[in-house]
Amino acid sequence: MEIDTMHVATIYYTLTDDAGEVIDQSPPQSPLVYLHGAGGIVPGLEKALAGKRPGDSIQADLAPEEAFGPRHAEMIQTVPRDAFPEVEVKPGMQFEARTEHGPLLVTVTEVNADNVIVDGNHPLAGRHLHFAVEVADVRAATEAEKAQGAVVQGA
Repeated sequence: MEIDTMHVATIYYTLTDDAGEVIDQSPPQSPLVYLHGAGGIVPGLEKALAGKRPGDSIQADLAPEEAFGPRHAEMIQTVPRDAFPEVEVKPGMQFEARTEHGPLLVTVTEVNADNVIVDGNHPLAGRHLHFAVEVADVRAATEAEKAQGAVVQGA
């Protein structure tokens, strides 16, 4: 069976940056299982995996627009330090911000006496990404998975 819309794919992957540094990878005992066509992985990788079968290996080199999108300067905000009264804020910390479009995960990039700079861009936004992927399994999605738009554990 090949990877197609509303099929469940099981993959092993290694994600690297332009310098070849590993950013993320699936542990050998825990491959990534996703519902193809449901938006569970970045669009460029999903496109590259379409039609692949168990045992196939691919290398997908993705521009930011095919992965986590470009960086947006307007997603970087300066927040008064006193907005965090009970927390010792440090760069790298993440918080959920409430926006007019719903919750947004922001990362603290800088802290000074008066302000905290937070970035709402995905940490990998604006970066070219390189995926090495091995397809381990493909199966038809269950009716519950199709209805839910996600893999159901134990299906």
